[in-house]
Amino acid sequence: MLRSSLVAAVSLVAALVVFVAGPAGAGSAQSVFPVTITTPDGKVTIAKKPRRIVSLSPTATETLFAIGAGKQVIAVDDQSDYPKNVPKTTLSGFTPNVEAIAGYRPDLVIVSYDSKGLISALDKLKIAVVHHDAAKSFAGAYQQIRQLGIVTGHVPEATRLVRAMKTKIKRIVDASSAKASRLTVYHELTPDFFSATSSTFVGRVYAALGLRNIADAADSSGTGYPQLSAEYIVSSSPDLIVLADSVCCGQKPSTVAARPGWDRVSAVRTGSVLRIHDSIASRWGPRLVDFFRALSAALARL
Repeated sequence: MLRSSLVAAVSLVAALVVFVAGPAGAGSAQSVFPVTITTPDGKVTIAKKPRRIVSLSPTATETLFAIGAGKQVIAVDDQSDYPKNVPKTTLSGFTPNVEAIAGYRPDLVIVSYDSKGLISALDKLKIAVVHHDAAKSFAGAYQQIRQLGIVTGHVPEATRLVRAMKTKIKRIVDASSAKASRLTVYHELTPDFFSATSSTFVGRVYAALGLRNIADAADSSGTGYPQLSAEYIVSSSPDLIVLADSVCCGQKPSTVAARPGWDRVSAVRTGSVLRIHDSIASRWGPRLVDFFRALSAALARL
């Protein structure tokens, strides 16, 4: 009888462990608070699962909704325009108002800029802050997604998102790189010809496909964002032009074709001028896949 009771007790304990921890390995996939992540600013500890998140980073906003943390987001900055159901406000990530942010009673604020001593001011108010600056590589972007999963309690969703992004991008690269490797590209940030080299995040997208970036040879200052001249672009005659100034500045294939001398550019002659939404071309979150897809479609027409 004693032996039977002991076995039953052990079995009950084992069942409870499985019930609490989940299947083998599942415990490591869940955020058990408190959690700590390491950012370039140092370690950040989140004591409990946040319920009132303010996002002052458009990329972070997209990621939060993509990993299922959207219901925890109570406010976003005025540049966060995706997805459409974000709780819009007049908050600014560039010129932040600490009192306005604190007025939302957040238990977590996510920023991409530490403007006007924002992080220090929020620290003094005992408000947790995660600072994710612009990612410099795909690995950095994926790491930020994983970290947002950790601090919001959505580790499995963030892990799945990263895995899906990697898989989709690899398929696109594998299908398009052979053709892209023979072609050149000009990425337009503004109508006065500021561009981005292969050392920037957006430049790494072109490099991943194998496209040769005409801005690379013109970046004498090494900033990664040189201002080219119309003469240089025309003489380089890129095979593909990508307009990342379509929303801000109304640029489109017809405005490019109307520029003096640009009718001689290969991309204009073949109709290979891609107009892409500025936000897709400037953020490093889930819609990075959409950017790759748009480029792949443009390359298929060449």
